[in-house]
Amino acid sequence: MAIPALDTFQVIGDPSRRKMLMLLSEESLTINNLADNFEMSRPAVSKHIKILHNAGFISIEDIGRERYCTLKKDGFEELQAWLSYFDQFWASKLTKLETLLNKKSPN
Repeated sequence: MAIPALDTFQVIGDPSRRKMLMLLSEESLTINNLADNFEMSRPAVSKHIKILHNAGFISIEDIGRERYCTLKKDGFEELQAWLSYFDQFWASKLTKLETLLNKKSPN
């Protein structure tokens, strides 16, 4: 079964995938170790992992008989770019407000 391509926000929109990312932020885990943290079937966990992998949030490395998942920066870059846009937007608005207040306030 093909996993549909999701945009970054659809990928992180699922609470289980967000929890997987949080767990992986502490250490690399095998797929089985990740699955132990969820009350869902192993195939369901594998589907979430595949979505995270396809979106560039994690890498999967085969070591012996185990498959290890590790966070990857790629998926987070789109999120960071989107958030940075709004950081700049609000910084600009606050600077304009500060300028306006400074002009109106007596020294």
